[in-house]
Amino acid sequence: MESGYAKHQFKSWLSQFRNGSNPWMARYVYGFMFLIANLLAWAVRDYGGSVLTEMERLKGCHGVKDCLGAQGVLRVSLACFMFYFTMFLSTAGASKLKEPRDSWQSGWWSAKIVLWVTFIIIPFLLPAAIIQLYGEIAHFGAGIFLLIQLISIISFITWLNDCCQSSKSERCQIHIMLLATTAYVLCLTGIILMYIWYAPEPSCLLNIFFITWTLVLLQLMTSVSLHPKVNAGILTPGLMGLYIVFICWFAIRSEPTGESCNRKAEASNKTDWLTIISFVIAVLAMVIATFSTGIDSKCFQFRKDETESEDDVPYGYGFFHFVFATGAMYFAMLLIGWNTHQSMKKFTIDVGWASTWVRIVNEWIAVCVYLWMLVAPIIWKSRQTAESA
Repeated sequence: MESGYAKHQFKSWLSQFRNGSNPWMARYVYGFMFLIANLLAWAVRDYGGSVLTEMERLKGCHGVKDCLGAQGVLRVSLACFMFYFTMFLSTAGASKLKEPRDSWQSGWWSAKIVLWVTFIIIPFLLPAAIIQLYGEIAHFGAGIFLLIQLISIISFITWLNDCCQSSKSERCQIHIMLLATTAYVLCLTGIILMYIWYAPEPSCLLNIFFITWTLVLLQLMTSVSLHPKVNAGILTPGLMGLYIVFICWFAIRSEPTGESCNRKAEASNKTDWLTIISFVIAVLAMVIATFSTGIDSKCFQFRKDETESEDDVPYGYGFFHFVFATGAMYFAMLLIGWNTHQSMKKFTIDVGWASTWVRIVNEWIAVCVYLWMLVAPIIWKSRQTAESA
């Protein structure tokens, strides 16, 4: 009985996929295509050197392996960007189901596969100068992706805090305190471990600065959140603290191998199963982060009080594809370490001083955006009060 029901459900999903009537299912297909592009870029970087050397369009590298790998990654990234940006232009502004743009979003898969394959081929026919120009532009596109992701994460944390505080029951308040306490304990534990692992000697001044400044930022967010005029509670700074501690850890982990202050990097200097598993997890996490950010278009709506009708699209199609387009630039930067001229070992991702500083600046911007989202409503309210008086 259960197998018959499962078979019926599978046929129903297949029919919806073929007929283009399920935008929720379509987003998983786009996510899978994005994953394929990530894996293709990695394969070109790590194993496509011999093939790329024979291509006339890549002779500008003069056979340099690192240049060939970065060029291959950028070409796959450009193909992915062109596909999703085309989808962005063709679906932006879609608001109702059953309209042509909704049908294009959820259907026409044969045409999209042909389009995707065509876009994969085109960048490998372009000269190296154009790819180098795209590599420079991709730095800014990846930065836009990080900013969108940051706003999405902060909005989710704020939403979670509002949901918890909306309940006045004593049991719910206890859960909030336990969750906030756990978050702070994990933050402090992470900071202590980073001191032990990445600042074992007083000469590790840069890592000491990174870790200590993260602790200062955690204290700053807590103080502002608990200010009487803000009163954001203790949960949001705790969760944001977890986020910035993770970014700090990620930044220090991105330091080049062989640094005396990075014992973990020295331990992972050889390619082993742990390195491969870490790489796979990082790629999957990148795809999931892009996917989850892409469907979170509501946090970027200026008017959140608009009523929704049954025939409204379930998520912003244009925003979804725009996030994936910038995500294509972002995965290129991770695979080449934000630097087209540095060497990247097999099964490594986001390694190098450029990657470290991108993460550190991302951490600082995250705190600034969070504090601004807390303080801005108070400033606007005070200005309105002054103007009305």
